[in-house]
Amino acid sequence: MTFSLIAKDPKTGMFGIAITTSAVAVGNRCPWVRAGVGAVTSQHRSDTRAGPIGLDLLSQGCSAQEVVNILANSNDFPEERQFAAVDREGRVAFFNGPEIECINAGYAGDHCVATGNFIANTGVPEAMVKEYEASPHLSFPERLLAAVDAGLAAGGEDKPVMSSALLIADKQSWPLVDLRVDWSENPLTELRRLWDFYEPHQERFVKQVIAPRELTLLQNSPMNV
Repeated sequence: MTFSLIAKDPKTGMFGIAITTSAVAVGNRCPWVRAGVGAVTSQHRSDTRAGPIGLDLLSQGCSAQEVVNILANSNDFPEERQFAAVDREGRVAFFNGPEIECINAGYAGDHCVATGNFIANTGVPEAMVKEYEASPHLSFPERLLAAVDAGLAAGGEDKPVMSSALLIADKQSWPLVDLRVDWSENPLTELRRLWDFYEPHQERFVKQVIAPRELTLLQNSPMNV
């Protein structure tokens, strides 16, 4: 019941995922990212164990294809799972379980890969990749959001989507962006609204962790009087 795009941005080295589904709280169960390492998704009968395992494998030097293969071969119910990964080199891979009964598909692009299940047609992942690749002028978060919007426009799910998430890792051990809409009639619209509100604050939230005195000096400067 989910479609997503995961990617590495060659310009910044960021890893990110934009994802949406008709189920509740997709951001809690399906996407994982780690700075300098990669990104992983688990969809359809989502296995929340797979994300941390996949990221650990990527951190050990496994390629995206090796990670997807290991996840599929070691899982207890691989025939019902859908996995995707991008590694630190920007290589991508995906796996669709052979017993997934709904319409499902994956499509690999340049430093990006999209997957979907319970989708309206098999062209949804390709539409996401094509939109992502066609918008290099946008910022990385905007490209991810544009991609998942394109997936919805291409048919989306066979049910209305109700939750969404945008997850991005940059240079720190915590996500640069971790925005979630857990239940809404228009989760992608709400997700974009959240991003627009959050974007001006993200740099400050990093600086208050690694250089809080700079913020204190800035607050005390005449510019802020």
